[in-house]
Amino acid sequence: MTERSLPMIGDIALGIVERIEHFAESGFRGHEVIGLEGSAQQHVGRASHVIRIAGRLAGASARDDLEALQTLAATPEQTQFTADIVTALDLQAVVLSRLAVSEVAGAPGQISYQMELIEAPPLPPPAQVSGFGGLDDFGFGDLGFDTDIMGDLADLAGDIAGAVDGAMDAIAALDALAGLGDLNLDGPLAPLNGVIEGLGEAGRRFTEASRALGDVLG
Repeated sequence: MTERSLPMIGDIALGIVERIEHFAESGFRGHEVIGLEGSAQQHVGRASHVIRIAGRLAGASARDDLEALQTLAATPEQTQFTADIVTALDLQAVVLSRLAVSEVAGAPGQISYQMELIEAPPLPPPAQVSGFGGLDDFGFGDLGFDTDIMGDLADLAGDIAGAVDGAMDAIAALDALAGLGDLNLDGPLAPLNGVIEGLGEAGRRFTEASRALGDVLG
């Protein structure tokens, strides 16, 4: 006769178990198809295993075991569950989602319980995406073009930014040149007034043209 092991929730041994039930849903979803008798079945992912247990706590450890179960049910902590009925299942962790306890007259020192355990599988690692790289994680595979172009575009963006900075410096210089048109010289430098006025007028025209071009280019 094969010796049966005691069901364990964490380090709590369930000595008097009256019933253990295992519920499993394979995760199929039906889709109606015109002309098809029945529904086409699509697998969308297995649901978590559900374990329901009914039994009694008794003996010197009954109160301590009850306190441990109530604490586990009141917190989001995951725990381990082992029993013969789940031998074929890969239950890495479970949560105690429901607990009902009662004391019955005529059974002193015994506490009846019903509980529900739900499988809590570990979450998958987050997907890593950098630029157009890492898309293999999503099953896209080879996109058919050289993704190194992103680096070339980044270099080109830097060159454009440098050119814009240079253009802004040139506009500032033209503004200064346009300001020369308002400068009047007397005395021996008076003959230069005509030249300065010409430079100032040219500076104003270049400044206006540059600003108009900037408005067009945004």
